[in-house]
Amino acid sequence: MKKVLFALFAVMMAGTALAADDRPVVAVLEFKNETQAYWWQSGVGRELSDMLSNELMNTGVFKVVERRKLDGVLSEQDLGASGRVSKSSAAKMGQLTGAKYLVTGSVSNFEETGGKGGGLSFKGISVGGNKKTSTIGIDIRVIDSTTGVVEYARTVTATAKSGGMSLGLSRGGFGGALASEKKTPAGKAIRAVIIEITDYLACAMYDQDSCMDEYRDKERRRRNKAKGDVDLD
Repeated sequence: MKKVLFALFAVMMAGTALAADDRPVVAVLEFKNETQAYWWQSGVGRELSDMLSNELMNTGVFKVVERRKLDGVLSEQDLGASGRVSKSSAAKMGQLTGAKYLVTGSVSNFEETGGKGGGLSFKGISVGGNKKTSTIGIDIRVIDSTTGVVEYARTVTATAKSGGMSLGLSRGGFGGALASEKKTPAGKAIRAVIIEITDYLACAMYDQDSCMDEYRDKERRRRNKAKGDVDLD
């Protein structure tokens, strides 16, 4: 009898755990680029997507649909939209991905200043030179996969600087197409933006508490800074 009661209790606890798992289910699409950033090349969009997916999983508050699985789903979507299959059997995004939300990212701004002259470079190792400053801005959107409504949106920016006499390695780092950017200001700014996006999404989509006040303040400062750079009538 005790074994039966224990088994029933275990089933009830498992059901409770599943019901309590209200973590948002997300899929991160391949990032796009709208700038002339020198580090953007084939594969970078996928790498940024993977970086954000990993950071979201590390928070413990998201369920993340693996990107390669999503690529297959999107191919099915394209096939359905082509008209080569019947509407009744065409793939539907919400049913196939299992992701309630689709996260899109677009590099909307990249600027780099300084860093000219005075430095030495040998076999991927650079020393000295003038200080270099990199600023990157990424527009992030979270779309309901069923309705197509943009539920959350934010522009995140970061600025990173290099030291004039610091030792920097231009190889290693992120891996793949971004392998050379680990120690550069651009690489540091990219990483900072990804982490900031992660923190914002965890706050907006899961915590939904007073942490949003911080992000509202950041958004106001960003807007005010943008307006302060020009004269508006």
